[in-house]
Amino acid sequence: MSHASPLIHSDILTYLEQHQHKDLLRFITCGSVDDGKSTLIGRLLHDSALIYEDQLAAVTKDSKRYGTTGDAPDLALLVDGLQSEREQGITIDVAYRYFSTDRRKFIIADTPGHEQYTRNMATGASTASLAIILVDARKGVLPQTKRHTSIVTLLGIKHLLLAVNKMDLVDWSQARFDEIVADYRSVLTKLGVRDADLIPVPISALTGDHVVHPSQHMPWHDGPPLMHVLEHLDLRRDRNFTDLRFPVQYVNRPHHEFRGYAGTLQSGTIHVGDEIMVLPSRRRSRVESIVTHRGEHESATAPHAITLTLADDIDVARGDMIVHPNNAPSVGDAFDATVVWMSDGPLRPGQLYDIKLGVKMTQATVRHILHRRDMHSLEHVPADQLALNEIGLCSLSLATNVPFDLYDTLPATGSFILIDRLTHATVGAGMIRASTRTTPPDRATNVVWADTKVTKAMRASLKTQRPCVLWFTGLSGAGKSTIANALEQRLAAMGHHTYLLDGDNVRHGLNRDLGFNDEDRVENIRRIGEVAKLMVDAGLIVITAFISPFRGDRQMVRDLLNPGEFVEVFVDVPLDVAERRDPKGLYRRARAGEIRHFTGIDSPYEPPPHPEIHLRTDDEDVNACVERALAALRERGVVE
Repeated sequence: MSHASPLIHSDILTYLEQHQHKDLLRFITCGSVDDGKSTLIGRLLHDSALIYEDQLAAVTKDSKRYGTTGDAPDLALLVDGLQSEREQGITIDVAYRYFSTDRRKFIIADTPGHEQYTRNMATGASTASLAIILVDARKGVLPQTKRHTSIVTLLGIKHLLLAVNKMDLVDWSQARFDEIVADYRSVLTKLGVRDADLIPVPISALTGDHVVHPSQHMPWHDGPPLMHVLEHLDLRRDRNFTDLRFPVQYVNRPHHEFRGYAGTLQSGTIHVGDEIMVLPSRRRSRVESIVTHRGEHESATAPHAITLTLADDIDVARGDMIVHPNNAPSVGDAFDATVVWMSDGPLRPGQLYDIKLGVKMTQATVRHILHRRDMHSLEHVPADQLALNEIGLCSLSLATNVPFDLYDTLPATGSFILIDRLTHATVGAGMIRASTRTTPPDRATNVVWADTKVTKAMRASLKTQRPCVLWFTGLSGAGKSTIANALEQRLAAMGHHTYLLDGDNVRHGLNRDLGFNDEDRVENIRRIGEVAKLMVDAGLIVITAFISPFRGDRQMVRDLLNPGEFVEVFVDVPLDVAERRDPKGLYRRARAGEIRHFTGIDSPYEPPPHPEIHLRTDDEDVNACVERALAALRERGVVE
């Protein structure tokens, strides 16, 4: 929505030209529940004459049904567009609103105040330059105020506008305002935030005092109204024109004579003739031309979308980064990062995720959770997992070397998202804090896989079978080991070469140093996967019998093998049936608290959504399950 400039009627072209070159400010509103965030945005739009008559009429009508302001229009309804939001009088989703004034264009992200929607709030904050932290003058600084302040400062937002709202309900008290400002400054000190630009403003969003126009009720405050602060905030020092960061989004080849590398300049400035370096390969060249939709240019600055052509024909691919050779980011496969967890299922160390850094996609494992931030005390506390909406400092290991910056230096190239490899849902957002090493300095890194003269195909041909891994998974007591043993006997009787890897047997030797917490469970499966891969290379039919409770772990082993070589066998049984069987007395001991992290009791089991073979041992006996498994193997061509 645009400011009603008189140029719109008299000289539309001049107006559009001026509008195009206005500065843009992205900001968020956040705070605790019912602090008045949506009402404040509605008041900004209303008092700036940025609401169309039909919008105001619709809000006036809905106010009689949903509003809490009597006969007056409930301006919060301009933003709370979801029916559930209007019925409950709260904000649930992130609502984005665009408007402009004579001086500047704005994009507002109205973020929810409830703790269970913290991930939505983090999403809205990820692109903002300023955060309006609302505080109810009656309630003061609340735990959710601290939580949101922690998130916005972690996300690198340095401009904080502390809007002390509902001053009309505390009789416009200067003492109360000063008390809240002092409390909030102590929160920033406790969070270790030293360089934030804090701007305190007393307001009443309901009455409009000091929102767009100065208030007559607070003559003791000599600062400008909130809208004046938004219009005049200096953003020039937030922009980085020094560090060139150009992630390549795609290689542009409209014809055989043109090869360009397209993307958006995240920071820095580039000129024709500049020497550049491509990461992670570190190959060098010079900029031959800079092409945009308006033609060629001699230079470009962030955040313009451009296409670069280079003087040399070097290998540049999507996900690579073009930088200046004397000002390059880190390149590595490990770093420590602050992670905001956004999934209902917890983040577990050792689990494999897809990671997206800008346009670069690869895989990552969370090696350790160094600590979690307690949002009530703001202290760092130990943690072995992160639950929904929790924030922790994690150590990550990546599958490949990638270029990256520290988030505090360059947020665009120092941030990432974590993606679940099965559901493809975004489960976490991260900010890189430090570069780390995954391999000890004394460990050899110049090792390569040695191909042998006798190949896997030759070994399989000698054995007249197709090598694969039959991965039996299920609860303790489901019958995995019993069926796996019986199946191996049948295969051996048929003349096939097999090997059975049993969970208990492996823990007597190879994995005797591992426990049963989530991290050790993941490492247990990783090692077994590597051993199984070697045995498949030897031409064997490998049978494993492990609980392997996490889908991501089983997917990790599947990814180690060629397509078709991993056959997931789900030995399915209800928990109460498995607990009644309890062949080793483990469930009884787990119920008594003698065993911790026991699957099905105090550690989850994630069943396979699409196993190649599904066996129900509460309905079928061992022989029937073996016959069904053999039939599936014949159908897949594993055995004749």
